[in-house]
Amino acid sequence: MVSKDAMRERILDAATKRFKHYGYSKTSMAEIAADLQMSPGNLYRYFPGKIDIALAIADEHAEIQLQALAEVGREAGLPAVARLRNVFHLDMVMTYEQIESDPRTFELAQIIKTERPIWVNTRLAREREILNAILAEGVANGEFDLEDIPMTSEMLQSALMKFRYPQLWTDLKLPALEREFDGVTRLLLVGIAGRAGTARECPFTAADALIPQKIAKSVAVA
Repeated sequence: MVSKDAMRERILDAATKRFKHYGYSKTSMAEIAADLQMSPGNLYRYFPGKIDIALAIADEHAEIQLQALAEVGREAGLPAVARLRNVFHLDMVMTYEQIESDPRTFELAQIIKTERPIWVNTRLAREREILNAILAEGVANGEFDLEDIPMTSEMLQSALMKFRYPQLWTDLKLPALEREFDGVTRLLLVGIAGRAGTARECPFTAADALIPQKIAKSVAVA
């Protein structure tokens, strides 16, 4: 007998395949149930609606990405300013490559944003926990000169929103986006640098390879 958790995973797998091939809007609960050879009524025992399946899929993807960002944020041997830059850079690369490899991802993200905006806010809040920890370390060691760390994290997210879902804002390919990203993050991080001015000395360009591309690819969700 299949456990409840195992059945949920089977449902998410079947729904993911449907969403990737036909898109969220053109997929019905009845079709997902048919793929699993179960009745729609039985499917509703596991998920109240299609949006709940989409949220469960998004939760799994977000957890993988947040764990990757947290790992980069704790990377030993780098100053806080470099780790802060790297977190935003990895977030951009992972999202860009996910949408490039599966354009339906963008449709799903837009639907979740519209129907469940609190999910997006919760995801951003969890990312700010990572940013807050890095900023606090930077303040403690003199890299950053800040009075309000939570507000700074929120404003950094806002200033770099273009790079969170880059395909929403531009048709630029990743190398061109990284050039813009490097310039914007340099301005922002120099702006919050402490008297030591460590941000001015930190390598910011993609050529400096603070984060190898293979890291982003290894944690991107297919």
